[in-house]
Amino acid sequence: MKKLSILAVAFAALTFAACGGKKTTDNVEGKDSVKSFEQEQIEAAIKMHFDSLASELGKLKQLPVAAKDGVITLTDEEKQVKPDYLLDVAVIDNAITLSEKYRVLSALEVDKEVAKLYDMDTADIDKAITKLAADINDPSFKAVEGKSGIYESAQELYDAMNENGRINYFWQIVASSLVEQLYVTSQNTDKFLTSFTDDAADKVTFRIILIQDALNRLTEYDPEISPVVDAIAPLSVLNATTVDEFKVQLAEASEKIIAARNALVNLAK
Repeated sequence: MKKLSILAVAFAALTFAACGGKKTTDNVEGKDSVKSFEQEQIEAAIKMHFDSLASELGKLKQLPVAAKDGVITLTDEEKQVKPDYLLDVAVIDNAITLSEKYRVLSALEVDKEVAKLYDMDTADIDKAITKLAADINDPSFKAVEGKSGIYESAQELYDAMNENGRINYFWQIVASSLVEQLYVTSQNTDKFLTSFTDDAADKVTFRIILIQDALNRLTEYDPEISPVVDAIAPLSVLNATTVDEFKVQLAEASEKIIAARNALVNLAK
């Protein structure tokens, strides 16, 4: 059972704000005042909706491949077979727009954690991440500096990006992060899902719902997000409530996950 009560509450607030306070008056100034009040109420309700989504997202753990608490342990033998599915750092050359830079940065942060699992040299990834961060020049990153990668759905990062007027990029960050985690996990489910619980598998679906809801609403204000919405829409097929279901669904949705990844980090270029 998915936790959708938060969405219902937010939508109810939106409806109340959009419908309340509509009074007729012949005074033009009065109409403008009422309109302004209604607009403020609507904007406040929308912000509450995003705040609620981010709060719920922040409660969900990352997939094991991106966790920093050592939930996955590889043997020396397993570390000998290095993953060949991580992003080539040259992918940053395909990141032209600010949105693309945020998404590639987020994906590379996930890949860095995977590389560390295999005791791989991450110097090139670090350089690519540093370059992207410099190009983006988002002061919001200081809120999570030294705490975790920017892909983490930390409340501090959400609050900072909200304050700096970059909230649309926050949702692109978490979308790209999730897709990269799903892709990496699908490459070795036997190992990467060993520490996963049924509840955690269920939460992955909830994470998809939260991100899709936010991005769909943001398309009303930022048309550039539409490609991201389209890219992750097919991932709705992931609706597992157990680890076994999740493993099967990852295999069945393999092409959809690859397509989403290619679209978000522009591998098709």
